[in-house]
Amino acid sequence: MAIDFTLSPELVELQERVGAFIDEVVIPAEETLDENEREAYIETLLSMRKQAFDAGLWCPHMPTEWGGMGLSHAEMAMVQSEAAKSYYGPWVLNCQAPDEGNMHTLLHWGTEEQNAKYLKGLVSGRMRSCFAMTEPEVAGSDPTLIQTNGYEDGDEWVINGHKWFISQARRADFAILIARTEDDPDLPQAANTAFLVDLPTEGWNDVREVETMHGGTGHSEIVIEDLRVHKDQMLGGRGQGHLLGQARLGPARLAHCMRWIAQAETALDMMVARSLDRYSHGSLLAEKQGIQWMIADSAMELYQCKLMVLHAAYKIDNGLDFKSEVSMAKHFVANALNRIIDRSIQVHGALGYSTDTPLAHMYQHARWARFADGADEVHQMRIAQRTIAAYKDTGTTKVATGDLPL
Repeated sequence: MAIDFTLSPELVELQERVGAFIDEVVIPAEETLDENEREAYIETLLSMRKQAFDAGLWCPHMPTEWGGMGLSHAEMAMVQSEAAKSYYGPWVLNCQAPDEGNMHTLLHWGTEEQNAKYLKGLVSGRMRSCFAMTEPEVAGSDPTLIQTNGYEDGDEWVINGHKWFISQARRADFAILIARTEDDPDLPQAANTAFLVDLPTEGWNDVREVETMHGGTGHSEIVIEDLRVHKDQMLGGRGQGHLLGQARLGPARLAHCMRWIAQAETALDMMVARSLDRYSHGSLLAEKQGIQWMIADSAMELYQCKLMVLHAAYKIDNGLDFKSEVSMAKHFVANALNRIIDRSIQVHGALGYSTDTPLAHMYQHARWARFADGADEVHQMRIAQRTIAAYKDTGTTKVATGDLPL
């Protein structure tokens, strides 16, 4: 197996264009944004999106026939690692979570009629969406425990349940809702079904936005009471909700990693810049061994992050089993992100702890990475299970460590 990390001239040019667009358009505009000035805030965001569209940088993850750029997962890594160096970058290019993952889900699972409405709406930027699976009463990392349930009533399904941490729910035009529809399936993973729910709608009650350590940023608690959904709104088949969710989460986890790499690289750049600028106790910080070790550890970890993401993306693009590689990348990149930002704050001292730099805000968001789309411990459990299984099947763990030719 040969993996060539050389970029084509076209991809180099694209990466440079994305980087320049973020530096010249998005970051300067971000500095002018004030959410209290709502009209100007929305006007600026929409203006950036129009500029991205006009620049041919729109929906890089979607096929060209749907108005996207048709990039592979490996190629998307180049785009996301530039776009996410700014807070709004992925949103401006229309490749942000949760819409990005929902677009992939609709592309592979939606009917022609469903996609004409929902996928077209997302790709065009006219619609926004949410993915409603997590519940407060059961472990979010185990969808087989979902208690939200649906039953048939003529041509409709009636759904009742309780969801929370549903990102973007308050701003969404529709939801992909996961509910238990099968009472006694052959497998626990065959109990859930996905439905497309237009919002707002009767029976979908947005109770509150859950406050987090970085504020109230759109993670809603939802109470669902006798919500009626026509049978034509089922996404995929009965009992395929778990399968659909897992198919969505693999590439979505990797997309998160791509964006986290951008944040980690920004933190490392800031760490080095600060060390070259700050003089203390007879020398620059960059000349002190303790600071050099922080920089070295961060550089090595970022290198590992990039290799893991590129390899996992390669496996997805080539139709290979990628579950372990994505789990390992998600766990490692999330933790490396936290460590690198933490070191950068340390090198900046009190300045890094303040909001005068973006590091404090980055650090608040980074902590979320260790349990979003699967907690660290769940990924470790699955990685261990696959490693043990590989040894039992083949007498070696080689397959479980990337199945690389060395």
